[in-house]
Amino acid sequence: MTTAHTGAGPDTSAALHADAVRALAAWAAEGPDQRQLRQDYLDHLAAHPDGLWRDCLPAHITASAVVVDPAARRVLLTLHPKVGRWLQMGGHCEPGDPDLASAALREATEESGIPDLELLAPDGGPAPVKLDRHQVRCSGKDRPENTHLDVQYVALAPAGATALISEESLDLRWFGYDELPELTDSSVRELVAIARRLTG
Repeated sequence: MTTAHTGAGPDTSAALHADAVRALAAWAAEGPDQRQLRQDYLDHLAAHPDGLWRDCLPAHITASAVVVDPAARRVLLTLHPKVGRWLQMGGHCEPGDPDLASAALREATEESGIPDLELLAPDGGPAPVKLDRHQVRCSGKDRPENTHLDVQYVALAPAGATALISEESLDLRWFGYDELPELTDSSVRELVAIARRLTG
């Protein structure tokens, strides 16, 4: 969900900022590209106390989660109205989010319509599985593109879960792991591959 706001109160903003720094610093990134992205995200947060809010330009942290049903070996993707591609669920942080993981879970729940999602927690607590930096116009046609510094999680759906499309999607569908649609990019395919490996 991408609700407009001008940031959060100082307590909320500081707590979310501190959690983002903690989550990224503790995350064991795989490979030099992901390690460099993690450092870039941490540098962004060090330079911007408001670095998680959509009003922080030209870049801000976002949170997303790919929803999978491991029992059925399938993934839920949304056809994004602005991007025109099939993507995982995700978006901007909001003032009520206590941490990045909660922001990702909220977005996944809102956009999938599945109430009982759980974030994958391999080490006892939800952790990112991938970072992705991309350009997107998130504030109207007359605004320049912003850089989204996306922190990506895996959300587990109950076996046989039924999705309910929201107003933020052009379409919402389950796809078999080996049957992803053409209108996905390499980042989504990599994220699905990671989710598939981590969930067996």
